[in-house]
Amino acid sequence: MVESIAATSLLGHCPAHGRSYSKNGSRKRKPFEVCRIPITKFLGRKLAYSPPLSRFGVYRLTFPSIEAQAMELTKEANSYRKEQIPGGGFDYWIDTGVDRKAGFWPPENKADNPSLHNPLLRQERMGCGWLGAIFEWEGVLIEDNPDLEKQAWLALSQEEGKSPPPAFVLRRIEGMKNEQAISEVLCWSRDPAQVRRMASKKEDIYQALHGGIYRIRSGSREFVNVLMHYKIPMALVSTRPRKILENAIGAIGIEGVFTVIVVSEDVHRGKPDPEMFVYAAQLLNLIPERCIVFGNSNLTVEAAHDARMKCVAVASKHPVYELGAADFVVRHLDELSVVDLKNLADIESVEFGSVEPELEMEDEDLPYSTSSVDVNDDFW
Repeated sequence: MVESIAATSLLGHCPAHGRSYSKNGSRKRKPFEVCRIPITKFLGRKLAYSPPLSRFGVYRLTFPSIEAQAMELTKEANSYRKEQIPGGGFDYWIDTGVDRKAGFWPPENKADNPSLHNPLLRQERMGCGWLGAIFEWEGVLIEDNPDLEKQAWLALSQEEGKSPPPAFVLRRIEGMKNEQAISEVLCWSRDPAQVRRMASKKEDIYQALHGGIYRIRSGSREFVNVLMHYKIPMALVSTRPRKILENAIGAIGIEGVFTVIVVSEDVHRGKPDPEMFVYAAQLLNLIPERCIVFGNSNLTVEAAHDARMKCVAVASKHPVYELGAADFVVRHLDELSVVDLKNLADIESVEFGSVEPELEMEDEDLPYSTSSVDVNDDFW
């Protein structure tokens, strides 16, 4: 009888295992199972509940664990912050007395996936091994003089008897491979042998003007050391030949830092084509969405975004306001932190089982007919 009453009551929502007594026809007290009256709301830190249902013959309700359950529900409702006392062999829990929302600290790690049952894999995803850094050479790690590149092209055009390229053409071929610029933009020759000869000659002119003196940019070495400390894989991309680039790396003393080095011999096209960055991500064994490109021009930003990578622009030869298309703009690399890199690469992708829903276009109900033919109802 009491079970049916509790089931139809507004307060009776879940069965319990408490015991009570009622009077039967023989005036004897007989124990039976009843339904626990649930707690419906909290008034501050006080527990509010309804009095016993004496009118239905229920004289006494006994709940052995009511105090513990009430404390648990009260703490859950107010979202108290619990802190464990460090040290010692006992687990003591104290209440700070500060009301905070659940999950306020520590912040949620978007790289974590609780559905993974392998703790080592979860720790790897929550660490830094799931993102990669792809660096350009000139203007990012070392100081760059853009005038040397223009002087090399003008000298080559004079030696080859070609018309000197105007300034807007020189800006267009920045970051391109020499072969790509000669054959596609300058259109000096279509013969592969002649293109390779002029490209090699142009590189020799540039190195002669440069003098083989390399100076690392302020903050670049410190930032690279931080990434090495956190074991973040790094790649270096450049349109220079491999031999020249390896000699330059040895000159500034950063040998063995980069896991992958991509040079002009490894790719067919340079910027703004994303081929260099995509190939570097493949060698790092990372998806493009988990790679961050560090460059110093809008051509780098365009190539990185075409490869679905985030881009950090270093304002070395362009002002900050001209690099607004980048995801992050700094003057020196040591202005960044590992937290900034994680925030750039914490996008939700198919790798973590979440896909952005596709937008569906709804057909708007037109108040009038779209047909160009008028129909006269009186005709029928």
